[in-house]
Amino acid sequence: MKKLTSYMLLLICGIPGIVLAESAVSPDVGSAVVLDLNHSSRSEADRARDRNRLPQETLAFFGLKDDMRVIELFPGAGWYTKLLGPYLEKKGKLYVAIGTDRVEKKFDEFGLSKVQPTGIVENFSKTEAPGYIFTIDRLDLQQTDIDLIVTFRNAHNLTNETRALLNNAVFAALKPGGVYGIIDHTKRHMEAFSEATWRRTDPVQIIKEAVSAGFEFVDYLDIHSRPEDELKFDTKHESLVNETDRYTLKFRKPL
Repeated sequence: MKKLTSYMLLLICGIPGIVLAESAVSPDVGSAVVLDLNHSSRSEADRARDRNRLPQETLAFFGLKDDMRVIELFPGAGWYTKLLGPYLEKKGKLYVAIGTDRVEKKFDEFGLSKVQPTGIVENFSKTEAPGYIFTIDRLDLQQTDIDLIVTFRNAHNLTNETRALLNNAVFAALKPGGVYGIIDHTKRHMEAFSEATWRRTDPVQIIKEAVSAGFEFVDYLDIHSRPEDELKFDTKHESLVNETDRYTLKFRKPL
C-alpha cells in the first residue's frame, strides 16, 4: 500500500473511534503559500530538495497563514525552519520544540533571531532498538492557543508510547480548531518492526494514535507519493536516493 487511496480511507473509517472532519472526503491543497525559497539562509543543497519536498504545497495543505503562531517539532538542521521563520517573522510567530540544539546554534547565522525554542522535555533518550528511536518521560510544549503544529519525517524516531505523549502535548498546546500536520515515510500496513524498515511508520497506525488523543482526522495529501518505492528498504537505501514514499496527514483539535 503505497499511499492513502480510497481503499485506505475505507480502512481508516473502520477503526473504532475514528472521527473524520467534514473536509476529509476530498484532498485540497488550500490557499497558496508563497515562501522565500531564495532566502539567504538556504544553501544550494536546501534548494535542491524543494522539488522533492514541495514545501509551498505542503504548508498550504496544512493551512499556514503568515499571521499564525506555529510550532515546528524536531526541527533538526532547520530545513523547514529556514522557510517558516522568514514567512512568519512580521505577523506571526515560530517556535521550535524538541531536539532544537543544532538549529538554535545557527539562528544568528540564518537570520532567524525571532524564532523561539519552547518546551520542557524530561529524559529524552535513545532506546536499544536499531536506529535513532527515542523515548521521552515528560513533555510540555509550554504554549497554548497555537494555530499550527507540524512535524516532518520524525514519527518513526519515537516509540509508540512516546508518540502518544507527544500527541497529548500537541493537543494541549493547540487552540480549538488548531491543526496538527504530520509527514513520515510510509510503511506497509500492520508490518512488524524490523531493522530493514525502521525509518517508516504505518499511516493507519499514526491516524489511529492521533484520533485516540482527541484529534479529528481532516485530510491527506498524496503529493509525496512515490509509486516506485516498494516499501522494502530503509529510507537511506541507495535505490531510493531520498525519494521515499511519504504520507501527509492533517488533523484538527475539535472546536
